[in-house]
Amino acid sequence: MKVLLGVLAVIVLLVLVLGGSLVGSRNELVTEKNAVDGAWAQVDVALQRRADLIPNLVETVKGYAAQETTIFTEIAKARSALIGAKTPADKIAANGSLDSALSRLLVITENYPQLKSNENFLRLQDELAGTENRIAQERRSYNNTVQDYNTYIQLFPNSVIAGMSGFTKNDAYFKADEGSRTAPKVNFNPPAQTTPAAATPAH
Repeated sequence: MKVLLGVLAVIVLLVLVLGGSLVGSRNELVTEKNAVDGAWAQVDVALQRRADLIPNLVETVKGYAAQETTIFTEIAKARSALIGAKTPADKIAANGSLDSALSRLLVITENYPQLKSNENFLRLQDELAGTENRIAQERRSYNNTVQDYNTYIQLFPNSVIAGMSGFTKNDAYFKADEGSRTAPKVNFNPPAQTTPAAATPAH
């Protein structure tokens, strides 16, 4: 009888330990998933901030470069795709297109000296650059959080618990190079004029 009770006690203890481990792993999975969602929310806020700046920026550029219709159309389509995207993966893809279009727009402004001295354009360009820096920071944080989550669910026995609980790998990464997230540096100051050296009088 004592042996039977001892065996039962060991079984109960193992069940409690295993159950506690499963519950702990399940809770950690929830924590990791919530961290990913929170990191993405910060990215989304920054992306929305930039999307809000774009219409005023485009309208200002149009005042000096109305003929650049192709780039304006590309930006409008990319912005609409970003705003209409429902999932992080879709937004990341749409954001890549918007990055490319905005880069071309800012390069085009080099051809319009009067635009580059427009106070409203300068202010909007500064705000855009600040927003780009914020996006870059939040993107790095998001990617790191996703990587931590993916690593956790791939470890045993977390992988088993994740499969049983419906947690799957997150493939919605920002995969572009770091440089593509930074607004092109546009020089609004004309190069300094070099004064020719005075000619040496002939003797």
